[in-house]
Amino acid sequence: MTASNAHDLAPSDLVAPDRVAGRIYTDPAIFELEMSRIFERSWVWVAHDTELPEPGTFKSTHVGRQPVIVTRDRRGDVRTVLNRCRHRGASVCERKSGRANGFTCPYHAWSYGLDGSLRGVPYPDGYTGVLDRSGMGLQRLRTESYGGMIFATFAEDAEPLAEFLGDARGWIDRFMRQGGGYPVKVLGTHRFRFSGNWKIQLENTTDGYHFPIVHRSWMASVDAETANMMSFMTDPRAITHALGNGHSVMQMVPEHSDLDADDGTEKLQDRFAGLIGRLESEGVEAAEIRRLVRAMHGTGFNLNLFPNVSCSISFFRVLRPIGVGETEIEHIAIGPDGPPEITGPVNRERLRAHEHFQGPFGFGTPDDAEGWDRVQRGAAGAPDMPIMVNRGLGREEPSPEGWPTSHVTDETGMRAAYAQWKAMMADD
Repeated sequence: MTASNAHDLAPSDLVAPDRVAGRIYTDPAIFELEMSRIFERSWVWVAHDTELPEPGTFKSTHVGRQPVIVTRDRRGDVRTVLNRCRHRGASVCERKSGRANGFTCPYHAWSYGLDGSLRGVPYPDGYTGVLDRSGMGLQRLRTESYGGMIFATFAEDAEPLAEFLGDARGWIDRFMRQGGGYPVKVLGTHRFRFSGNWKIQLENTTDGYHFPIVHRSWMASVDAETANMMSFMTDPRAITHALGNGHSVMQMVPEHSDLDADDGTEKLQDRFAGLIGRLESEGVEAAEIRRLVRAMHGTGFNLNLFPNVSCSISFFRVLRPIGVGETEIEHIAIGPDGPPEITGPVNRERLRAHEHFQGPFGFGTPDDAEGWDRVQRGAAGAPDMPIMVNRGLGREEPSPEGWPTSHVTDETGMRAAYAQWKAMMADD
């Protein structure tokens, strides 16, 4: 693929093993195909289990550009339904989250149960014959979960979620161990948009190469112990590898990849001395304090789940395509779900650490977002010129499971995502 012939190629041919055409960031026609061939045919992350704690709770979100509601119905089952009345197409819910007995369209008051079934139609005698309510409920999406992660898809013939996740499941299991012996729960979320294509952010979460360059200010703002922990550029143990179906994992702090594997020799950071004292005053045992404090920085890896979510060290990063040059990002902080006297102080400390990197006043997010914006602006020039994803291609080796593996600064994860993109964008 060269700059001179990229404009003549089919979308799936715009991806080569070592490069992609820049116009996959800028071409509106390609974006439209992505929405139908990827986001409406793949398993898309929609919620964490703790966002729907009880029957009647719900969350509004999107699968690609299509608005959906994720609910826990009266039986406790999780459902995902299209946020579109079957009568005249109005949205039936405009709240981000909450509790409800069902949903009623504000236009003509058609009402629906938490499972999407049609419950009531005002003045039904206006319809000739019998209104078939069984076929007029809110459109349902297939919904499955793993490890508290809830996914939905429009594709009735999609493979089971467990098969789609494949070897990523073990990494989800590791990620959820950062509760220090407790389950994890969502602590809070913030959203923002950047002026760039969704794939730019997808690449970023598996890009260790940029970290000490883009995040120099963050490295300078933290204590020496934290900065040293994140100095992985020359660490041969720090690796990234594919996991199949576009998923990949980037291990920046290998010794924290499995927080249950603790030989007791790692010193707890001095910055958490106040927290340790607080927990000791509550009578928390030393072993439990150690588990909670070792997990303060998360799991030390970024797990990218194609196409829209990553388990990023200590939070979820969710992307939503808005347009070819606009993407919404949601950062979701998580922490242990346990007795308030124990997990309360821990989660307050975790939120302060989250805010230090994420958000408009953080030392990380603004720098990342500027980089994403600049890639989009630059790619508009010579859009058929290749974007290179060849770093480390010559030094990849197979993992024990047979997946390509290389150094954490290499672009193995990006190549894995684009291989999945290529397969899904191929003509039917």
